[in-house]
Amino acid sequence: MHNRLHFPEDFQDVQLYIFTLSSIICAYRSRGDCRGLESEKSGGQTGVMQCGIGHLPGGCQRTMGLHCVLILCLFSGWAVGYKQGENVTLYVNKVGPYHNPQETYHYYTLPVCRPEKVHHKSLSLGEVLDGDRMAESLYYIRFRENVEKKTLCKLTLSEKQVDELREAIEELFYFEFVLDDIPIWGFVGYIEESGFLPHSHKVGLWTHLDFNIEYNGDSVIFANVSVKDVKPVPLEEGAGAAVGVVGVGGGSLTVTHTYSVRWFESPLPHARRSERLRDYSFFPKTLEIHWLSIINSLVLVVLLLGFVIIILMRVLKNDFARYNVEEEGGCDDLDQGDNGWKIIHTDVFRFPPYKSLLCAVLGVGAQFLTLATGIIFMALLGMFNVHRHGAINSAAIVLYALTSCVSGYVSCSFYTQINGQRWVWNIILTSSLFSAPLFLTWSVVNSIHWWSGSTQALPATTVLLILGAWVLVGFPLTVIGGIVGKNRAGSFQAPCRTRNIARQIPTQPWYKHTAVHMAIGGFLPFSAISVELYYIFATVWGREHYTLYGILLCVFAILLSVGACISVALTYFLLSGEDHRWWWRSVLSTGSTGLFIFVYSVFYYRNRSSMSGLVQSTEFFGYSLLTAMVFSLMLGSVSFWASLAFIRYIYRSLKMD
Repeated sequence: MHNRLHFPEDFQDVQLYIFTLSSIICAYRSRGDCRGLESEKSGGQTGVMQCGIGHLPGGCQRTMGLHCVLILCLFSGWAVGYKQGENVTLYVNKVGPYHNPQETYHYYTLPVCRPEKVHHKSLSLGEVLDGDRMAESLYYIRFRENVEKKTLCKLTLSEKQVDELREAIEELFYFEFVLDDIPIWGFVGYIEESGFLPHSHKVGLWTHLDFNIEYNGDSVIFANVSVKDVKPVPLEEGAGAAVGVVGVGGGSLTVTHTYSVRWFESPLPHARRSERLRDYSFFPKTLEIHWLSIINSLVLVVLLLGFVIIILMRVLKNDFARYNVEEEGGCDDLDQGDNGWKIIHTDVFRFPPYKSLLCAVLGVGAQFLTLATGIIFMALLGMFNVHRHGAINSAAIVLYALTSCVSGYVSCSFYTQINGQRWVWNIILTSSLFSAPLFLTWSVVNSIHWWSGSTQALPATTVLLILGAWVLVGFPLTVIGGIVGKNRAGSFQAPCRTRNIARQIPTQPWYKHTAVHMAIGGFLPFSAISVELYYIFATVWGREHYTLYGILLCVFAILLSVGACISVALTYFLLSGEDHRWWWRSVLSTGSTGLFIFVYSVFYYRNRSSMSGLVQSTEFFGYSLLTAMVFSLMLGSVSFWASLAFIRYIYRSLKMD
């Protein structure tokens, strides 16, 4: 096998953290250099690109340039060329119930053909997080050489092993193989239910697989497996005679596994082979082009935003005409006989309680806003090839670590502006606001996966790797961002002075209570993304490949726009009732979208999926809670800054001599 710019998965995780660590070092040093890129052979695969930090002048520029090349290597697919008759390795990966995508087990946990010594493939971080556990198989496939009904192995199954296979087939277990980074799916066996009286329940095992592989030149384009014209071997309890290639006797069962390989030439070039995988699916197709639904949502959102903006502008115009009286005096001398938002000008900029928590929410929300934007643009640039298993997971972890400086900067900067004194505690709270719930949720989910023997349970080395990324990259960047934000923070720009004694807040009608504002502010942004949310859930909690990133960017922009406008409208209604407690209200009103998303996840679990069982249910609801939290933090941050900008605008617009 000869490689064209082939980058092995063996060292991808190391390269991710070399990138992040050396980026931090460059922040402190004015010089550094990559000592070079050298390749080495390791286990028959072309080696690793090694980069170190040197001490040459101007090295940081060179280092960052090499980092850009390295990131492109990590998230791009590279062509692998084969010669005629060269071995193409087929890896067995995992098995699991068809309706529980996240409940997966190693393929060799089933009584199947396996080598005497199992050799596992080195995996990237994203592949491990996806539950991949690839291992070499007994299938011997040569490039462009057909094989007809070759014997794989002959197994003698005990009664217990037969029961294991029967149980797996009755739970609709499917398997996943990987050939040249192309996933191949198929069912372990066959089940048939027929008749009522008498009832017929047949269970069969597929003992022959036909591999159909497409190629173009020296590259593999596509591969799948079929059992067409193949009869399953019955696994009936109490069978007493040999059937086909099966021998039954003495409580044991002898099964002969065979396979065939057929090669077909394809006109599709290697650069476009992802299109072939996208067009074919072993699983039912639910993702379709849904432009009409998106256009419908877009029209509704434009009408909503136009309505809110026009109404607010007309109302504000009348307010300015009424409040901007021709009289001497500053903002503090305005007529106290008026009512509405003007009368609370001495309280509207009174700093809220729990300042440190508020700033931490704003900082982490800004971090997730940056992370989501980065992921979407990376996807639009084609950096997440469908053949690169878990590439988005790897990118999300790296971006989360690198964007920690954003949360530290935003949180500590605003905390200093509103006269916060315990900035060290603020940094610690910011760094743990999301990471602590994430670690707690992961601990519970991972423990259940470990107890059930699922491949979704992370190995200790991967846990240490992720923990090291947070300890050595994420937390230090949060501290650095916090220190920079504290030192660069200016004074809080308030158009009006705040009096020492707070004004009494009048009794508010029921429709201005926090719960009502949360219901309105959460439902409208949720309705703007409800159509796209289904497709996202079908991708995350199903087996679809999401490729409509342009639509996702449009929906993301719509979500932020609706959240900002609704927050401004609700803040205006709050201030019109002479209630100056807008700080936390602006965060909660639109941040409640996360609650609606979690409710939708419950609806999706019960009505749109067939998931069941402790393992799948724990992972689904655990990570759905974290997803709801992410949306709450992100939208809460956006709505707060929109409300703050709006309030500063209306109070600056009052005429003051």
